[in-house]
Amino acid sequence: MSPFAGSARSTETWQHLRVTRQDGVATVTLARPDKLNALTFEAYADLRDLLAELSRERSVRALVLAGEGRGFCSGGDVEEIIGATLGMDTAHLLDFNRMTGQVVRAVRECPFPVIASVHGVAAGAGAVLALAADFRVADPSARFAFLFTRVGLSGGDMGAAYLLPRVIGLGHATRLLMLGDTVRAPEAERLGLISELADEGRADEAAAALARRLAEGPAMAHAQTKALLTAELDMPLAAAVEMDAATQALLMNSDDYAEFHAAFTEKRAPKWQGK
Repeated sequence: MSPFAGSARSTETWQHLRVTRQDGVATVTLARPDKLNALTFEAYADLRDLLAELSRERSVRALVLAGEGRGFCSGGDVEEIIGATLGMDTAHLLDFNRMTGQVVRAVRECPFPVIASVHGVAAGAGAVLALAADFRVADPSARFAFLFTRVGLSGGDMGAAYLLPRVIGLGHATRLLMLGDTVRAPEAERLGLISELADEGRADEAAAALARRLAEGPAMAHAQTKALLTAELDMPLAAAVEMDAATQALLMNSDDYAEFHAAFTEKRAPKWQGK
């Protein structure tokens, strides 16, 4: 995302999210525990806009996405979204569905790694938000369910049909998106849907530790690795290796690359600057 912003100030208060920042790590918590953090129109829009703002600031080096209460996110609010969409015309429905897709794009395209800290339910849109993250750290209580066909909609919602086969393979993705089956933590780990299975009750702690590790590392290298992982999913090999070559040539001119050599020579740990 572009770092250039207009004259509008950054948003200081978010009504549908709790946002904290410390030492380069932003923690974004879905804070509607009485509804299992079900998403509303405004919550989707806040996530989209927050990620854009954080991407422009360039002060965030890692982001943790978590849910308050008994679960991560139960998906779109049945009353506030599904009920409302029944009265919308096609143009407004397209606007809404494009907005939810913009949230997933923002997670994938922001220049810092995103870690989903998942406990309890991650269903529907909540499962896709976790899927879009670069890492999924899960509690043993975590369970994922892509429920879109269960409500009469396509399983390919918010980019799920693009992302899920690339994470767990086409066969498993077909089963989960077509049938909407619930996948509990042990199976999710076996399928590769979970990056790290934390000890019981310690997913947030494990996600925070991973975020600190990433934030203390070479931010430019992480950002470019993430960008290449996304960009090269649909590239032929020749285009991919050319993009890799161009990226490495640019990073070889960075201060961090020179700092590694200096640290290696002086037998000390590198002091990464992210530039």
